[in-house]
Amino acid sequence: MSDPGAWLTPAEAEALWLSLKTGLAGTALSLPPGIAIAWGLARRNFPGKIVLDGLVHLPLVLPPVVTGYLLLVLFGHGGAIGQFLERGFGLTVAFNWKGAALASAVMGFPLLVRAIRLAFEAVDPKLEAAARTLGAGPADVFMSVTLPLITPGLIAGALLGFARALGEFGATITFVANIPGETQTLPLALYSALQVPGGEIDAARFVLLSLVLAIAALGASEYFARAMRRRIGGAAQ
Repeated sequence: MSDPGAWLTPAEAEALWLSLKTGLAGTALSLPPGIAIAWGLARRNFPGKIVLDGLVHLPLVLPPVVTGYLLLVLFGHGGAIGQFLERGFGLTVAFNWKGAALASAVMGFPLLVRAIRLAFEAVDPKLEAAARTLGAGPADVFMSVTLPLITPGLIAGALLGFARALGEFGATITFVANIPGETQTLPLALYSALQVPGGEIDAARFVLLSLVLAIAALGASEYFARAMRRRIGGAAQ
């Protein structure tokens, strides 16, 4: 097997690693609240449901720079949440890779929630009701019935969020800047290459890397989405 380092420059390998790290961390950060919110939107009626649904999808309609600025206001060194994290836990998220992961999580969150919500809505409530009549508690029903049925949708949502994270630019550069080796993911590295005279070749290589990652993530998402449809179709027969 060939060594990736043999065909990637140090800057490309660094940007690729940061993109993967922030994308995976952002997706992992999104999953627990994403599952909870998707379940609530799919299965419960409550005051403010429309407001919550709108807030979840807000990053899709807001300019990414606005989202990044709001993150900076809230999580920056002078922000209320940022000061709380720094004083209480010694955790700083502004202008480092953790902030880039947070920005990725926020921007990919609507896609993740949407896919998981559709998976919840596709599960027949009668299956869960049957498990409850057999004496299973709510947690047992979720773990033994609901979760296996939504797993393909959950994976598809996670991959969609991850794919969105790979292309994140506006919120990231506004919130954590463009720091090589710390916050410079592939889109930011591409932007930097375009600012240098004669940097078109480097930019083209960053574009190629981004395309390969995005196509792989979207292809995997489509594969699991089809698996979910086949599973649900088989269960309905």
